[in-house]
Amino acid sequence: MPVFRYKALDGHGKSVSGMLDTETARTLRSELRKQSLFLSEYAEQSIGGSGDVVQATGKKETGSKEISFSLFRRVKPAHIAEMTRGLATLLHAGVPLTDSLGSMAEQVEQDQLKQVMAQVRKSVNEGTALHLALREHPSVFQDVYANMVEAGERSGTLELVFARLSEFVEAQVRLQTTVISALIYPIVMIVVSLVVVSGLMIFVVPQLVDVIVEQGGQLPWITQGLIFTSNIFVDYWWLLLGLLIGGMFSFGKWKRTEKGRLRWHQITLRLWVAGPLTRKIVIARFSRTLGTLMASGVPLLDAMDIAKSVTNNAVYENLIEDARVAIRDGDSIANALSASNRFPPMVLQMIAIGERTGEVESMLDKVAASYELQADTTISRLMVLLEPFLILFLGGMVAAIVFAIILPMLEMNNALRGNR
Repeated sequence: MPVFRYKALDGHGKSVSGMLDTETARTLRSELRKQSLFLSEYAEQSIGGSGDVVQATGKKETGSKEISFSLFRRVKPAHIAEMTRGLATLLHAGVPLTDSLGSMAEQVEQDQLKQVMAQVRKSVNEGTALHLALREHPSVFQDVYANMVEAGERSGTLELVFARLSEFVEAQVRLQTTVISALIYPIVMIVVSLVVVSGLMIFVVPQLVDVIVEQGGQLPWITQGLIFTSNIFVDYWWLLLGLLIGGMFSFGKWKRTEKGRLRWHQITLRLWVAGPLTRKIVIARFSRTLGTLMASGVPLLDAMDIAKSVTNNAVYENLIEDARVAIRDGDSIANALSASNRFPPMVLQMIAIGERTGEVESMLDKVAASYELQADTTISRLMVLLEPFLILFLGGMVAAIVFAIILPMLEMNNALRGNR
């Protein structure tokens, strides 16, 4: 097995060197990544029969190779977070920008991101500013990412900006993961419920009902209703499926319109449980993004414009745009946001304190941390309550079907006993 002599950087930017037996340079990078080390340079050494080094070939981690684009493997925020953290570590250690980009192009495992980083490095080598090179890939790097990098380039604090970016992206990934994890369980339970009920209505109920009818049993109203529903599932399943697909398509098309998107978000914010949770998530996203952008040197009005789009809620986007106009006309951030009545008094008070003390960025970060924690706590409580509710709901539907089948059988049994 080949032996590799390597140089790497740990999470604090400290240089580490050593030797490792592994098959390829790719597996070398994977093994070092497990130890939270970022490979910067390596040399493959061939070992002779006596154990002496007879040949050594080295390579500095600045190159990149072309990777074919895959439509089925998109870049996820977690991939961006890992790459950003590695880039921040390399820049902190004093590695030149192009070398750092090349190193990350070699180390990232996601194919599309690998190709994108190689193209970014190529553009930077040709004299393009880094933020412009990132803007060439809008599907991978959002405006907030490119704008922070631009501010870092202009102020000469690119190393600090990437450190903030890594924390920002990781916080976004944590919040997104929490929301997605909370949605998986109820969606699975609903799908299982539909499959179980549909199976009973299509395959089980018709056969049992035929047996009851052949025996001359009387059907109570609940059983008749079950038979009617079963016949609809059996005879008109294609119509039900078409209505379901058509309804989903129409709803999606309506929600993509400007008016429909605004109306749907208004409805969401009024819902009993989803409304407060959505509000907490939106405020957390807005505060985290605005605070990070301002701390990185992005002008306030530009930062407001970017943070607006990150909320992903049409109601708050309109409110923040109105606040942005008021700030441009000379109003303070807290007063401009208070006009909407959509931001809690605590948030407005903390922002006002930050404006008076000159620590708006710090206060926004504290608001974001508080509301991220509140959203996480709310989701955890909902999951505790939702699990038994879904189980009872599924059990109730199955029990109703079983009762509707057993009831006429019991009546038939009683009638037979009475005739004896």
